[in-house]
Amino acid sequence: MSEGHQPRRADDRRSFMGLALLGASGPSLAPLTPGAMAGEDEKPAGRLQGLYPEGAPAAALGYSPGIRAEGRRVIFVSGQGPKDLKADMETQIRQTFDRIGLVLKAGGTTFRDVVMVRAYFVHLSRDLPVYRKVRKDYLSEPYPAATAVGVTELAIAGLEVEIEAVAIV
Repeated sequence: MSEGHQPRRADDRRSFMGLALLGASGPSLAPLTPGAMAGEDEKPAGRLQGLYPEGAPAAALGYSPGIRAEGRRVIFVSGQGPKDLKADMETQIRQTFDRIGLVLKAGGTTFRDVVMVRAYFVHLSRDLPVYRKVRKDYLSEPYPAATAVGVTELAIAGLEVEIEAVAIV
């Protein structure tokens, strides 16, 4: 070790990462302190605002073209699928949202803080109308920004729908 060089402490790395995340996210997130990142600070309520600029309409009812979100934590929910791959598509989509809800709960939040949803369908034209109906039972205004994508296959054999989410708390 060279003279004057000191090893970094874990707190220094947390501070650096918090500041790096703050810079990457822009001014909409509150500053991330080491205590906040470790979950030591009290949970503030996240604030969401739907963005509906002229010329950027939502694809359908139940979507927002954009969301402005303020909070201290970001919860990323990996793609989830249904429990029963043989069930009708409405049941599969509900089971998928239920699984997302479990992950959100484990992260200390609910669907009210979801700001982005991405859904992947093997049969997009068949399943999108069902998805648009069901999602409104789980999500509320301002609706999250969202994308629905048709794909040829998903990672698990027989899986026909996969949904991921991002929440700001």
